[in-house]
Amino acid sequence: MSTFNQIATEDKQRALAELTEVKSLFASRGWFPGTSGNLSIRVGDYTPDEFHFAITASGKDKSLSTPEDFLFVDQTGKPCETTRLKPSAETLIHCEIYRQTGAGAIFHIHSVFNSIVSELFWERKSIPVDGVELIKAFNIWDEEAHIDIPIVSNFAHIPSIVPEVTERLDPRIPGIMLRKHGIYAWGANAFEAKRHLEAFEFLFEYVYRWELLKR
Repeated sequence: MSTFNQIATEDKQRALAELTEVKSLFASRGWFPGTSGNLSIRVGDYTPDEFHFAITASGKDKSLSTPEDFLFVDQTGKPCETTRLKPSAETLIHCEIYRQTGAGAIFHIHSVFNSIVSELFWERKSIPVDGVELIKAFNIWDEEAHIDIPIVSNFAHIPSIVPEVTERLDPRIPGIMLRKHGIYAWGANAFEAKRHLEAFEFLFEYVYRWELLKR
């Protein structure tokens, strides 16, 4: 009996319900242009070598709610159940973030501000943020805290991105930015991942507008 089959049905249903709610909210904010973006929530027990999660299916209109929105995959990104659905093209990035962090949920969206600042600070490979209140959303309480949000290369070949994700993950920062692509934010559960994502998006807009004011 596979460990996936030992996960309680209600835990799987809860993950799907939470993903449906978050997907609807983020779609209403315009964060999934052109079927982009992906969301996942981990279910069941966790070790770095074995875990399972529900993730958005590839190529779906995330402004709609259908029975084909999500599927369950294992730590290698392969489906756990018989399905005609394909997991998101970026599932391997989710796999690596889960493996490295043990997070409970990972949310990835595209926005104009996160894409612009990723290019603006590409040469330094991180987005600097100084003393902004929303840094506290990451449980960083230092006075006038400074953080650097890592940026990694964006390749069409997704497996080529994974080593950079492994190398650049910062334990203090629950997110990583793909250049001219979008932010991956994670947390212990869906609520925390959503909070982190919203904080990142606020900070990206702040950084962009502050850069304009300085010029």
